[in-house]
Amino acid sequence: MKKRDFLKAGLIGLGAFMVPGKSAALEFYPRPSGKKWAVLFATWCGSSRDAGIWVSEGMGGIANVFDVRENPDLSGYDHIVVGSSIRSNLIPGSLKEYLEKNRRSINGKVRGLYAVCGNMMQPPGREQYAAFIDDQLAVLTGASAVPSKVFLGRITWGLMDPDVRERMQAIPNMREYDNLKRTECMALGREILEATNSV
Repeated sequence: MKKRDFLKAGLIGLGAFMVPGKSAALEFYPRPSGKKWAVLFATWCGSSRDAGIWVSEGMGGIANVFDVRENPDLSGYDHIVVGSSIRSNLIPGSLKEYLEKNRRSINGKVRGLYAVCGNMMQPPGREQYAAFIDDQLAVLTGASAVPSKVFLGRITWGLMDPDVRERMQAIPNMREYDNLKRTECMALGREILEATNSV
């Protein structure tokens, strides 16, 4: 092979690696899975987003993670995990609206649920599970008896809308904190994957 032909072939091959297909750029599966997984979350300050990423990480990174504000099409997914931040004991209206509108495409696919709340920095108890999981997320998704967890969240002033930050800072002794634990989120991801694989 001539030197010029060798260099051309090398440059063409290198170019093929530098222009990935659209699907390869959007999906990240460190360990292949026979089924498509998605984590759908709603958040105000990023806590539920991080929880969702860590839940996927606990599953070996096989789940794509979507913000409900992206209005993702989850009809092509086999398994879905739904999570939400909580404010004033409620999930965001955007998640409620999405779940009601897309009930048919997610029906029977929800394998896990999680909620993230400040809970005055106290460990979540049965009351929080009932209020956030049983009475809201389980009802809206039609999922019952799936692995679920209520995580403690965090407050980061810089990530809050100005009006919300002002109200929160007006609460006596309120300060920034971070009680969201990656290890707990990953443990839920493993639990969801094991429960689904055992069926």
